[in-house]
Amino acid sequence: MASRKEEKEALRRQRLEQEHAAASSERRRKILGYGVGGVIAVAAIVAIVFVALANPSSGGGAPTPAGNPAFPEGSVPPPRERNLDAAARAAGCQLTNARSEGGDHVATPVRYKANPPHSGDHTQDWAEDGAYTTPAEPKEKFVHVLEHGRIHIQYKPGSPDALKGSLKALYDEDPYHMVLSPNLTGMPYEVAATTWTKTLACPRANDRVYDAIRDFKAAYRDRGPEFIP
Repeated sequence: MASRKEEKEALRRQRLEQEHAAASSERRRKILGYGVGGVIAVAAIVAIVFVALANPSSGGGAPTPAGNPAFPEGSVPPPRERNLDAAARAAGCQLTNARSEGGDHVATPVRYKANPPHSGDHTQDWAEDGAYTTPAEPKEKFVHVLEHGRIHIQYKPGSPDALKGSLKALYDEDPYHMVLSPNLTGMPYEVAATTWTKTLACPRANDRVYDAIRDFKAAYRDRGPEFIP
């Protein structure tokens, strides 16, 4: 029969073996965790690079829709005026709040009364949010986005690169639910912003126009009759 001393020694050895086994298991767990963490980090970097390559844009801002050349580089003055009416007056722009010209889905071209259009019949599908240099979408798709509460910034085709670059820089400040494109309806203004039944029309581009567009966006974005995320 084992003595009490021998029993204690056996228990001590058993405890040491258990502690050693537990320590070895913990080391293996940490090594595995580091390996998995490294794989995840590498995968995240690869995903970021892939997204960056798949969505090129000028100035590091929001992506330009597929098939559109990049906008010129540009900058925009910092905000100065937070009141929409005051900003529009300072920029020489006209603010209008009109009645809706309709909202049916049609498959044929529409002749709009307002220019640029602020409402009216439109196609069943709509243009994607984004900054377009050469939009392939018909004008009716851009009218549809206004019904969803988007803000559509427009400039005359053939505008100087400096203006296009500045408008893109303005768009990049906060591109959520925004569209930027050349006008498709021959509008008489150099720059305009529209949403459903609302228009900011600027006969001449100047440094105060950017505040007017910022304030127009703050006042009316996501306030169309249909909200689409």
